[in-house]
Amino acid sequence: MPLPYFEVDVPIHRTGQPGLSGVHVFTGRADSRSEAVRIAHEVYDQAAAAATAGLEVPHGRPDGWGACGYRPGWELDWPAATAGRWNDPYSWARAVDGDFEL
Repeated sequence: MPLPYFEVDVPIHRTGQPGLSGVHVFTGRADSRSEAVRIAHEVYDQAAAAATAGLEVPHGRPDGWGACGYRPGWELDWPAATAGRWNDPYSWARAVDGDFEL
C-alpha cells in the first residue's frame, strides 16, 4: 500500500518587505507528519542550492515531493511549519486527519 499523501504549510515572508507574507505549500508521500516536514525542507534546500549555483531547480521526485515554485527573496519559517494528510477538495473520499503520527 502506498504511503499517504501529506501537505506541509510553511509560513513565509519577503525579506526586506515586512508587510509581505504568505504560506509555501509542499505536497508528497510520507509515513508521518514529521517525515513530511523533513522531506519538504530537504527538497527546498535542494532547490535553493540549485538556484544559487545557477542550475535548474529540480522538479518532482518519484515520491511526489518537489519545490518547483522556489522564489528567491522569501524566508521560510520552518519551525512554524505544519503538516497533515492532504485532502483533495475534488475527491468524493476525504481523508480523516486525526491528531496522531502515522
